[in-house]
Amino acid sequence: GTSFLLRFGLPDDSKHMGLTTCACLLASCELTDRETGEKTEVTRPYTPISTNDQVGSFDLLIKDYGENGFLSKYLCEDLEIGAKVNFKHIDFNVKIPAPFKQKKIGMIAGGTGITPMIQALHAILGEGPEEQKSETDEVILLYGSRNKNDILGGDMLEKWASCHEGKFKHIDVLSHEPKDSDYTGERGFIDEEKIQKYFPPASLGDDVIIFVCGPPIMYDFLCGPRNEKEVSGILGKLGYTSSQVFKF
Repeated sequence: GTSFLLRFGLPDDSKHMGLTTCACLLASCELTDRETGEKTEVTRPYTPISTNDQVGSFDLLIKDYGENGFLSKYLCEDLEIGAKVNFKHIDFNVKIPAPFKQKKIGMIAGGTGITPMIQALHAILGEGPEEQKSETDEVILLYGSRNKNDILGGDMLEKWASCHEGKFKHIDVLSHEPKDSDYTGERGFIDEEKIQKYFPPASLGDDVIIFVCGPPIMYDFLCGPRNEKEVSGILGKLGYTSSQVFKF
């Protein structure tokens, strides 16, 4: 599907949201069930990609899944300018708040799982609120997508990598990019070989943390189910612990 950058105004346009970095919002709308024709409340989590000190509004990067989606289709295709959407935040949705004390951060994202990483990067690269700026001196993002057209926020990530060379490195990993395309980056899936190639080792202890956000199969393969604090999968095999791995 196509991705959309949507800006939502706040009830008070003179204030900012003041969210904790990496916090997500729950968006809720009353929609008509396409099968039953009945009204139903639909709620989905979204992570803003704007800085938390943006005044009067916040931005969401949303992938439109078309008929395979429900709320995403409504927000991207049917929502009219000026219409209202209900949002709320719950503390459970904060996995680790900025500022980050760790010197090195590895990020693994799949699909729309890039959005909390963008939030964290605002703090790491010094583009967010002063009180959320971090001490991190190196951050590496492994971002898995099917093909080049599925990369969300690619222009922003490339710009950051260029402006913060030496501090931020962004590596795309494409699983279904045509073999005859001009793409020269990593192919396949994010696996043990790529993690060892790019990420700081677990042996750095308290100086390294790993963020993971993506579809359920990614958690199962790389670090264990999202709702389990214990780290298993490839990251567990490589020695990363539950104090180093955060599952968004």
